[in-house]
Amino acid sequence: MKILILHGVNLNMFGQRDPKHYGTETLEGITSELTRLANELSIAIDSFQTNHEGEMCERIHSAHTDSTQAIVINAGAWTHYSYAIRDALSVLTIPIIEVHMSNVHAREEFRHHSVLSSVVKGQICGFGTQSYLLGLRAAHHAVKHAPA
Repeated sequence: MKILILHGVNLNMFGQRDPKHYGTETLEGITSELTRLANELSIAIDSFQTNHEGEMCERIHSAHTDSTQAIVINAGAWTHYSYAIRDALSVLTIPIIEVHMSNVHAREEFRHHSVLSSVVKGQICGFGTQSYLLGLRAAHHAVKHAPA
């Protein structure tokens, strides 16, 4: 099983950016934890981070043909306005899990809405780095229990 982990705009700054909302864990640390869990679950993960919307869309397009079976995505601020990323995801027929480290519903009003929500299987938010691990577990479960 192959699951793609997508990290959006500014998420390379985890550990330095707004520790009140995002904690002090770095993106490298999160990837390390995801790799450990993936090994436990006997799955392969591929992690990708970019600050460029077009590059994110291109990586999503690649998932259409590269044997990716599910996606865990934290699109960062793109969650709230990127119809380009939403449309790229909508082409896929695999499970997509949206994750956020902070509880976006308890923050600024503009963060309460996700343009991705209509094309994802579900959303996990507010659990810090655990949001990613829960997202990976959810993606793994969705693939294992997908209708034949």
